Amino acid sequence: MNHDALASEMRGLREQVPGITDTAVAAADGMLIAADTADIIDPESLAAIAAAGLGIARRATAVTGRGTFRQTVTYGSQGLAAFYAVGDTALMIVLGDEGIDLERLHERTRPALGRIESILTGAEPGPLVGAMTETATEGV
Repeated sequence: MNHDALASEMRGLREQVPGITDTAVAAADGMLIAADTADIIDPESLAAIAAAGLGIARRATAVTGRGTFRQTVTYGSQGLAAFYAVGDTALMIVLGDEGIDLERLHERTRPALGRIESILTGAEPGPLVGAMTETATEGV
């Protein structure tokens, strides 16, 4: 795996979408792969919690007949956390402040997910990366 390319993708997303505060990529089992997070965030804990949420979200998507899980967004009083599936084996976590443009975030993240998946697997990006469904969870 090319760690420099992965860091570049994460940094590039942050540069394209004002309001992104932190990013991380984790394996579906919760192991941290890469992180670009503030010192106040424990990236290993973030990866583990995100993977647990990914499992629940995937199950909820399957049980409700909504196809393959792609993303979920949790809103808090000081911003949001977006969790995106990266193929079947990884996920990307994006944290944003209150002013982040969610539509722009999703628009810019879709192609990045395909590139991240190809970095992780060594394969070419798949054609269905842009086909997303959304599950949103409000938090306070």
